[in-house]
Amino acid sequence: MFVKNIMIPKHECFTAQENTTLKEALESLEKHQIDGLPILSGDKYAGVVTRYNIYQSYFESEKPREEFLNSTFVKDVATHHEKVLEGGELFERTLLDLKDFPLLAVVDSNKNFLGVVTRSDVISSFESAFGVNRPGVRIAFTSVETEGRIARLSEIAHQFHEHIISLVTFDETDKLVRRIVMKIEKKDNIDRFTKKLEEHGFRILSIQEDQ
Repeated sequence: MFVKNIMIPKHECFTAQENTTLKEALESLEKHQIDGLPILSGDKYAGVVTRYNIYQSYFESEKPREEFLNSTFVKDVATHHEKVLEGGELFERTLLDLKDFPLLAVVDSNKNFLGVVTRSDVISSFESAFGVNRPGVRIAFTSVETEGRIARLSEIAHQFHEHIISLVTFDETDKLVRRIVMKIEKKDNIDRFTKKLEEHGFRILSIQEDQ
């Protein structure tokens, strides 16, 4: 999945023009219960302002609070001017960039603002990939890294009429063994299903029911 698939489009975003005061920006952050505001100059992206930006700048300014908030504009404290996305990136690669920052802007080649990807959106996508919010049985196992192993796994699941909620694979460090985590709907045939997997060379590591 790509960034553009989980992006919040511009018309659904809360933004601020570059000459908005920090007082107004804080009010917007509180009103909408969001962690960051994309800053625009017309339609052009001009950075992001967060509570942290505002508070840090206030303590460094040594001005009285109200004077600072009313006389300072968001463009003066905005960050991440150049750290942007263009929509075609794989969404999972944004996780590290969003680890310590609430959102990244998506822009076109002319830096026109298109929308944002937030940390919570990326985490929600990972939760969906792992089937976190659906009850079922999570089976972790390993398989020798050979051609057709995932297809064979699918055949066995089909044979037992298993409904696969999620399927995620991980490369082991030696690159010869693949670790697989599969979540399926709970049925009474789990023991027979896992036994069949083991007969075909899949080594079961754990079986856990998720409520």
